[in-house]
Amino acid sequence: MTDPAALTVLTALPRRPGPALPGPHPGPDADWPGVDDPAALRGLVARWLAGYGAAQTRRTYAYALGLPPEWADAVTGADRPARAAGSGRTPPPARRGRLHHLAYFRWCAGHALDPRAATAAHVTTWLHALDAAGAGKRTRARMLSTVSAFYAFLAEDGVIDANPAALHRGRLGLAGTSRDPSPTIRLTADQVRALWAAAAALPNRTRHRELYARRAVAYVALLCLGLRISEITGLDRDDLVVSGGERVLRVRGKGGTVREVFPGAATVDALTGYLLLRDREYGDPLPARTGGARRSPLLATKDGGRCSRHDLHQLLRRIARHAGPPLAEVADRVHPHTLRHAYVTLALEAGAPIQHVQADVGHASIATTRHYDRSLRTRAGSAADLVTGLVTETGRERTGPPDEREDPQRPRADA
Repeated sequence: MTDPAALTVLTALPRRPGPALPGPHPGPDADWPGVDDPAALRGLVARWLAGYGAAQTRRTYAYALGLPPEWADAVTGADRPARAAGSGRTPPPARRGRLHHLAYFRWCAGHALDPRAATAAHVTTWLHALDAAGAGKRTRARMLSTVSAFYAFLAEDGVIDANPAALHRGRLGLAGTSRDPSPTIRLTADQVRALWAAAAALPNRTRHRELYARRAVAYVALLCLGLRISEITGLDRDDLVVSGGERVLRVRGKGGTVREVFPGAATVDALTGYLLLRDREYGDPLPARTGGARRSPLLATKDGGRCSRHDLHQLLRRIARHAGPPLAEVADRVHPHTLRHAYVTLALEAGAPIQHVQADVGHASIATTRHYDRSLRTRAGSAADLVTGLVTETGRERTGPPDEREDPQRPRADA
């Protein structure tokens, strides 16, 4: 249920919230171009966002629609200064990407269109604008899903008659199938090992060089567990617990679901080594305090705050660029999901039961885990070399011209 105080906070947000809204072509007195009752629309957005228990989900949806993160935070009634200090689980807001001006609410504002009056034709036009701006298929499908979720809420609430974003994705070329190749590059075990080594030797000229190197190793170790970047930024120190005599990480995944992940000995060493050194330099206790409102992030900035997704993404790129020859050709294509992808593919390649891998990475459906299985194909499982050999000069030398090949039905000359 929506907190009335939080709803008041959201509806009372500044009429001109900087660059978030209105859109790229606002009028001189526009509050929300095309919207006659912006407070009512804000209230609907508040009730929709408040229906999601996970802070990161609320922020992701708000960001995808072009709204400021304060809108997602306000519905919880949380204290923003406390979050800014790094004591809450919510990480800093994401940086604006190149498609931010085409986020759905911003696009509607730019066309003076009330989102509640949008039709399927409007949504389709918006998708074409994203396509023209270079948004990939997966990006468009993900943004459409966010818009559709919002309209589904409005339809259930009786605000609109039908969901205009309930489009035929196949006709739009957005329907994913099990045959679609993953755009994520596949890393070998040697390449992942090189990332781990590069993290330990990452250059840093400050007096905290060793601490930063240990944090980089701890970060790579967490990625090597197949965790999502949003899950890593949300981890607290007291999420590393002992359960059943084993070290366990309690990870909050999509939808606020919690799963237990079993880190290996090397990962536990990386995490505890980093935390011990951090305690020595900054005085934080180990293990973390429990029972209080204050939470200590598992990976922290130099001032004790929670690391942002952008900062960790850039850190991984730095590590990849210092990994030497094994990553030389793919360093600029390495991102956090690459390591999650590597975890699944390497585990399946090693013969791990797919159900175990599904549980490790928190896939809601085993079909998602199977999607990674396609990456296990190798050159040995392809007929490409055989066909190439048949149609090139190299193949002719190896097999001989057709008229000189041995025909089992034709008598041999030396018979």
